[in-house]
Amino acid sequence: MTDRLDNALSFHQVALNARAYRQQVIASNIANADTPNYKARDVDFRQALSGVLGGQNMALAMKTTAERHLAGSSGSVLDASLKFRNEEQGAVDGNTVNMDVERSAFAENSVQYQASVTFINGLLRSMQQAVQGQ
Repeated sequence: MTDRLDNALSFHQVALNARAYRQQVIASNIANADTPNYKARDVDFRQALSGVLGGQNMALAMKTTAERHLAGSSGSVLDASLKFRNEEQGAVDGNTVNMDVERSAFAENSVQYQASVTFINGLLRSMQQAVQGQ
């Protein structure tokens, strides 16, 4: 029974993790809007989702700055799908963050994340009703 539930929710779990990671990347872009030479980045959601569902590693890599730090995983699909954004209008200081694009991407990703959460809640509610025999 739990295997079926895990299988039914695994796709949505992966999608939510990818959406959350993308939200962090976009927030980082917004936070660094005034940082000289900062290059805006974004996650290719389709590539990340298909890579994870294709059996590639989902764990995020840990960054080590000293030799005594513990070794983390060898990398992830989400890190691999992190790309630089195309520069539409560069700034004099070399920063490529376009706040209009970032705000739009942040809002769109938030709506899609919330829609996924709503869908999962509906799926769980229908499973609960089926178990209770309603």
